[in-house]
Amino acid sequence: MTNTPHIAPPAFPPIVLASTSVYRRGLLSRLGLAFETQSPTTDERPLAGETPRALVYRLAKAKARSIAAAMAPTMTPDHPAALIIGSDQVAVLDDTILGKPGDLAATIEQLSRAAGRRVTFLTGVCVLNTETGKADVDVVAFSVLFRKLTGRQIRNYAERERPFDCAGGFKSESLGVALFERMEGEDPTALVGLPLIRLTDMLARQGVDVLGG
Repeated sequence: MTNTPHIAPPAFPPIVLASTSVYRRGLLSRLGLAFETQSPTTDERPLAGETPRALVYRLAKAKARSIAAAMAPTMTPDHPAALIIGSDQVAVLDDTILGKPGDLAATIEQLSRAAGRRVTFLTGVCVLNTETGKADVDVVAFSVLFRKLTGRQIRNYAERERPFDCAGGFKSESLGVALFERMEGEDPTALVGLPLIRLTDMLARQGVDVLGG
């Protein structure tokens, strides 16, 4: 579990990030809130006929509910609530989901397909209040137009960054940004895996003002 400096008022429930991703943990830390991380137990396979948008919506909520179920035995009348943040992301090219490549060859294949084309990243985010059982869920879209890339450029990038655990096969927070010609969307943090602008609104609806107002 990871704790970060806490600048907001202490009156709101504990916050739990339903992810052990270093990328999501780093993003949430930017809000200056104390939080813990837990790894959800969720079957991430898509359902038959499920759209990419429906998939990330369902999985963001399922991940949060997985942690809520695990925490239920520890809840007491004095401490009945926690806010659990779940998130899921897919990259979509031509209505086809691009998964995490897993190795060098698959990374090169994915980036070769994406070169010169637009890839849309759909990120589902959920804030679940364990006391009320209510889940606030949304999906944020963010698109990137890839440059026309040579095979050598693609291989050089893949070998240098080894982004094998990243949807789409790149790390936008580092050298991966050089792959792009243009980015399009309302919240660039959605591209990394946790849309902080939308999440800030969701937390505010739960009484958590990250600016302490």
